[in-house]
Amino acid sequence: MGFNLEHKTLNTLRCTSIMQLDRSQDLEIKGCKIGCRNDHLQSTNEKNKTTMNTMTDDIRVMTSGAFTAAYLELIPRLELLTKKKLVTAATSIGTGETSIPNRLRRGEPVDVVIVADGVLVGFIKDGLIMAESYTPLARSAIGMAVRAGAPKPDISTVDALKRTLLRAKSIAYSASVSGDYFSTELLQRLGIADQVVSKSRRIEGGERVGAVVARGEAEIGFQQISELLPVPGIDHVTPLPPEVQKLSVFSAGVALSTKDSSAAHALIRFLASPEAARAITNSGLEPIGNR
Repeated sequence: MGFNLEHKTLNTLRCTSIMQLDRSQDLEIKGCKIGCRNDHLQSTNEKNKTTMNTMTDDIRVMTSGAFTAAYLELIPRLELLTKKKLVTAATSIGTGETSIPNRLRRGEPVDVVIVADGVLVGFIKDGLIMAESYTPLARSAIGMAVRAGAPKPDISTVDALKRTLLRAKSIAYSASVSGDYFSTELLQRLGIADQVVSKSRRIEGGERVGAVVARGEAEIGFQQISELLPVPGIDHVTPLPPEVQKLSVFSAGVALSTKDSSAAHALIRFLASPEAARAITNSGLEPIGNR
């Protein structure tokens, strides 16, 4: 009896141990499956993060001053269209190391560039902008402004413009295409370069000519009308006479450095569409329309 009882007890203990071992092994296997599943999910999440970082959730835009007002007004609609946040990396062509050309050549990441047509064509030749993305957006005219409350000089005719330039004590002009025209062509055509150049100041660093005039640092200033209109503290924004007016085209293109070519192209298509025309017109530009 003692032997049988002991034998039964040993068998019971052995069975219990085996069951516990099986349960332990089963838990280890399940634990491994759960652990492997977690490792897989973590790996998938890391891959998704990498993909999201590559695609980016924003679009970087560099624009020269002439198109800035229209672009800023259209940002909410552009963000709805692209489902991305717009990052405004530049609102002026600029000068020196901080200029749009130098920033592009240094490889600064950007998706869309909006500048004077000739400048954009140069970027295409330099391999900085996709040639097929080239899209003219608007025409821009040059205007003159004075400080708010100051006398309003007449520039309605070529002779009146000439008299105003000769009488002015100080003149400011931009460091972009309008300023190049003013200082290297207009004054020469009027035959007054020798009398006017010495009292004229080129405004560098991306600052608006209107801001300089508003502070009283220049009696009159010349820049693209679309760049003068938004500036507080100035008045009498008037275009040059038609005979000496210089119309400039501003165009957009997709940078080769873009992380999302589809979104960048969609943004430019919208800017060239009839839906964007009102904002462009309100900014003082003439929309060219979809081509």
